[in-house]
Amino acid sequence: MSLPPRQSGRIAARAHHSPAAAILRKFEPFFVIGEVSGGPLLIASIAALVLINTAWGSTYAHIWDAPLRLTYDGWAIAKPLSGWINDALMPLFFLIIGTEVKREFVKGSLSSARTAALPVVGAIGGLVVPVAIYLAFNLGTQAQHGWGTVAAMDTAFSLAIVSMFATSLPPSLRATLLAFAAIDDVFGLLVIAFAYTAALQPWFLALAGAAYLGIILFLRLNWVTPILYVFLGIVVWIGILGSGVHPTIAGVAIGLLLPTNSRLSERRFAAHVQRPIDEIKKAETAAARADDPDEEDTHHLSAQKNLGYVHEMAAATDEAAAKLIRILTPWVSYVVLPLFALSNLRIHFSPDLLSDILHSNLAIGIIAGLAVGKPVGFLFATWLACRLHLARLPEGLNWRMVLGIGGVAGIGFTISLFIAELAFTDETQFEEAALGVFAASVLSGLFGYAVFRSVPAKR
Repeated sequence: MSLPPRQSGRIAARAHHSPAAAILRKFEPFFVIGEVSGGPLLIASIAALVLINTAWGSTYAHIWDAPLRLTYDGWAIAKPLSGWINDALMPLFFLIIGTEVKREFVKGSLSSARTAALPVVGAIGGLVVPVAIYLAFNLGTQAQHGWGTVAAMDTAFSLAIVSMFATSLPPSLRATLLAFAAIDDVFGLLVIAFAYTAALQPWFLALAGAAYLGIILFLRLNWVTPILYVFLGIVVWIGILGSGVHPTIAGVAIGLLLPTNSRLSERRFAAHVQRPIDEIKKAETAAARADDPDEEDTHHLSAQKNLGYVHEMAAATDEAAAKLIRILTPWVSYVVLPLFALSNLRIHFSPDLLSDILHSNLAIGIIAGLAVGKPVGFLFATWLACRLHLARLPEGLNWRMVLGIGGVAGIGFTISLFIAELAFTDETQFEEAALGVFAASVLSGLFGYAVFRSVPAKR
């Protein structure tokens, strides 16, 4: 997540004559429009923590717990408002993640087998070690079933921290972090599907599978009508939701299908539009010379027809994946993720809770699992894979940067809170888990920031 070059240059120039601009420059990556931004999520998180700890906290929680019921011809489904945000909006975030990861694996810095293996191996280490640490504190206790809380990381916050050093870090670092985050989140979603799903509904799974195969089929046939894919994507979401599996996995699955190549190359585009452009020039010239209004309109209509042709051919040069990211990213950054934080982050700070945390193996297991287990697991697994020649570091990446990636991976938040809510039905346990996730995220963010700050700026 880095700033566009022109915008980055403007901010750098402004910093020379404005002290405030020099300070705000550090926060700009948290609010960049073109990528998933962590700034709105951070502001919403702070607001949620403040509001839930005021005298209006119970009213605030009641708003998000209010049931929202959808009915159609005898069929009905009811969820609290926060549940609809988690199930209906959060898949859009994971759709972007799945799409960006496919681009990196197909045509980015992870396109070779050995560089692609690096985030996969790292994600395995980043899952096994944190879970082992958590179970070391909680095995045999009532909190044992909450091991999935340390399974996944928060992509938005980790990318925001990396983007603060966009001018000093290589592009391969962001690609590696993004791939690791996506695989890590997929692991988290699989944990939800298999460890925290009470019962599976096979008919709904079959419906989702049929719609998913339909998307693959129409992509192979080069159908370009967006409404068809939107409809099939909704059917996949409905199937996953009805099956009992968390529907966020539908977002990742669909994102991995989106084409990363344009339907028309620039060379073919130039060859196809030259004649229509010439026709547009002729039509406009003829319209300017026409004495009869009807004749002038005829020439203008001819020009419009050729303009429509050029417009469609230009659209064919755009990647479907890139186009979807441009459309969804502002909505995800400024609506979806803030709503998730506002509706899910409910930690009631109190002296009793803070005292209990110090003696709670549940919270300590989460903090140690995320803040220690993630960087240790990621670093050790990737180092071992490179030593065994199963993987290699992408160009420009070094082991200090790998440690930084592992550090920011300890920022749990989104998926961690998801799983904590599923794992802990007891309110006290959930608050302890949420506070553990919050503390681990702060520690991991500070550690990752310190590591990346110590990396020498690239020349």
